[in-house]
Amino acid sequence: MAQDWLAEDLPEDREELRDVVSDILAKYDREYWIQVDESGDYPQDFVDELQAGGWLSMLIPTEYGGGGATIPDAAVFLETMNRWGAPGTLIHAQMYTMGAILRHGSDEQKQTWLPQIADGLRLQSFGVTEPDAGTDTTRIRTFAQRDGDEYVVNGGKIFTSRAKQSDLLLLIARTKKYEDVEKKTDGVSVFLVDMRDALEAGTLTIDPIKVMSGHHTNQLTFSDMRVPAENLIGEEHQGFRVTLSGMNAERILAASQYVGSGLWFIDRAVEYAKERVVFGRPIGMNQGIQFPIATAFANLRAASALRWQAAEKFQAGSQSGTEANIAKLLSAKAQWEAANAAMDTFGGYGLASEYGVEQKFRAARGPLIAPISTNLILAGIAQRDLGMPRSY
Repeated sequence: MAQDWLAEDLPEDREELRDVVSDILAKYDREYWIQVDESGDYPQDFVDELQAGGWLSMLIPTEYGGGGATIPDAAVFLETMNRWGAPGTLIHAQMYTMGAILRHGSDEQKQTWLPQIADGLRLQSFGVTEPDAGTDTTRIRTFAQRDGDEYVVNGGKIFTSRAKQSDLLLLIARTKKYEDVEKKTDGVSVFLVDMRDALEAGTLTIDPIKVMSGHHTNQLTFSDMRVPAENLIGEEHQGFRVTLSGMNAERILAASQYVGSGLWFIDRAVEYAKERVVFGRPIGMNQGIQFPIATAFANLRAASALRWQAAEKFQAGSQSGTEANIAKLLSAKAQWEAANAAMDTFGGYGLASEYGVEQKFRAARGPLIAPISTNLILAGIAQRDLGMPRSY
């Protein structure tokens, strides 16, 4: 159970939002998430309840059938979800990936796709990473060749999350080869792919990749996959800015997940430290137990404050990514610090699956390297904010 004394004071409407989300999440206890982790199954029943309640379409404007919520509202939702032990990675892309259509799509594309997504059509996947490109998105080799009213796509993606739980894929592909452009970010385009059609035609294959955190990720292969030209999002060859425009929202919402998960570890550690008696006294009396937990909590609060600053700036229309990236950096590190503090507090029992700590501990390591690595964020701060020489 989330502890009230660790909750930040929020505006009244967001306090109410947190309470409503808590009521939903309280139905899915620790044993439920342990079973999900051990089975490797996707918790479709849980996701279906969130979809039916309108939570996954909360950022879609009301005119398209969504909830018309703000990024700060979504931050409250994802923090609360993770605070109760549910991994936001299960559903977060459904909330913000549609932003590419909302910000860069034509009126016809918005009218066609956003109401369907609000109604439950799944846009959970973002195909960007490739084996030989990694973080350097400009080096992708997946190519979309124009052929009349269609594009023919060949290539592949790796670490594409939730592809098997998606109907649609937001795909980043080259429409000009890297060697043929003067500016390396040119020649990239963004497409909305109906995966149902591609799978039926046999031009898309999905191969699951087993990873340590139980995250549902896959390798995709495109073999002469045909995509209607009308599914091009934004301008041809100028898709890099379409991709970048959604990164700040992703960072803010990811930071919110990490703050929530970090507080989950604090909740568990505080509860156990009060109950566990060694040498005739609760281990929570020992500063060796207290101080790591308190330090992690302080750092989570600091990360949270910057997260709120980034969310408010984004909502006000700012394109600056400084606060969003730093919030992601600090929250990922604070979550990992909280995970280690909890594991040290539980000792050997932290390794036992029945407490849930070891499952969450494994998952807490990934955010230090994805969806953007700590080192890349630091390089960006050094170059853009401090004016230091470019390192890559």
